[in-house]
Amino acid sequence: MTEPILVHGTAIAIERRAILLRGAPGSGKSDLALRLIDGGARLVADDQTELRRVGDRILARAPKTIAGLLEVRGVGILHLDRVNEAQLAMLVDLVPSSEVERLPEKRFEEVLGLAIPLITLAAFEVSAAAKVKIAHRELRLSLSPAILVR
Repeated sequence: MTEPILVHGTAIAIERRAILLRGAPGSGKSDLALRLIDGGARLVADDQTELRRVGDRILARAPKTIAGLLEVRGVGILHLDRVNEAQLAMLVDLVPSSEVERLPEKRFEEVLGLAIPLITLAAFEVSAAAKVKIAHRELRLSLSPAILVR
């Protein structure tokens, strides 16, 4: 087990597997998380996510001070049912639509010594939540959620 690291990002869980949404402030992390939660996902952490490696898995959880809280612009801080911890399965970098590749190659990013699948999306596109769910499903069907790097 490694010491936990704190990363800037919002994590949701689909079938107890965490998806970490990353991006600049205002890029739509919490907005996309809310749409995913509305569609059946569960909150893991909003804005800051704690990651730690246990064997060949990376576990995501919320820092205690913000556990169960989701900031929704225009509404305020919401208290939501949450998952205490979930295995990190995928990273989603949120960027403007003009930066999303039309037909991207499969990509991975090293996190705590494991290669985690990575996709890039525009959070405010109507189809963004569906794209996350489809990518998660395809990933689950095609390969292990983490590949050992070292």
